[in-house]
Amino acid sequence: MTQNRAKVEDRTSKSAKILYKPWGIVGSIVSALIARQVFQAIFTKLVPVDSDDPPKPLESEYSLKEVLITAVAQGAIFAVVKALFQRGSARAFQRWTGEWPGD
Repeated sequence: MTQNRAKVEDRTSKSAKILYKPWGIVGSIVSALIARQVFQAIFTKLVPVDSDDPPKPLESEYSLKEVLITAVAQGAIFAVVKALFQRGSARAFQRWTGEWPGD
C-alpha cells in the first residue's frame, strides 16, 4: 500500500492541485445537496413523526436521544456521500489529466 501511495504522490503537481480546486468546491456543494436528499428520504421512511423535517436541537418536543440519533445519522450520511463524491471526482480528474489532485 505504501508503494501505491508513493506512485500517486509522484504524479501530483502543484498545477493539478490548483486546477482541481474549483472542481472540488463545486463537488462539495453538489455532494451536500445529494446527501441532504438521501438523508431526507431515509429519515421520512424510518422515523414516524408528524413533520417531514428532522428534529432540531432547539425543538423542545423531541427528546435529547431523538435529536442525537438524528444528528449522528445525518453526519454519517453526509460524510459517506462526500467521501464517495470526492474520491470519484479525484479519480475522474486523474483519468482526464494523468495526475492525482490530492496530497
